Amino acid sequence: MKIKLLVFSLLLATLSVFAAMPKTGDTAPLITGTDQNGKDFKLADLVGKKIVLLYFYPKDFTGGCTKEACSFRDGFEDFATNNVEIVGVSFDSADSHLQFIAKYKLNFTLLADPDGKIADIYGVRMAGKNMAKRVSFLIGLDGKIVHVTDTGNPDVHLAEMKAAIAGLKKD
Repeated sequence: MKIKLLVFSLLLATLSVFAAMPKTGDTAPLITGTDQNGKDFKLADLVGKKIVLLYFYPKDFTGGCTKEACSFRDGFEDFATNNVEIVGVSFDSADSHLQFIAKYKLNFTLLADPDGKIADIYGVRMAGKNMAKRVSFLIGLDGKIVHVTDTGNPDVHLAEMKAAIAGLKKD
């Protein structure tokens, strides 16, 4: 009986480390991290000033992740015109992010999350891996999540985020 109780307790402790993924209408967790240049980043510094497209992706330099990053890069002016700040997050190091940015001329912030703390706060860690799922969150000026895109298809992320931003302009 004691062993079963111990195993159950360990299971509960493990599950409590991983947060549920926030959904539309929830207040966005105000994460902090380190960007590609080693500088501190605080989401709280953007809330109230910018709409934030916070996107998680599995790995620098992989096919889908490169396609997604380049689509956000190419749509950057439209995002900027609509007061949207793009911030990408993966388990990669700041150095890997610097190389990724240089190679693909990315024009937005990438946060290094090598220990997965940010991914865990947003509930996007792939089960059993040190890798984030491809999930995008659009965070409104009020700090609430306006839209969530949770699919492996990078094309869907761009299309849904643009539609969600267009919806914000109508409100």
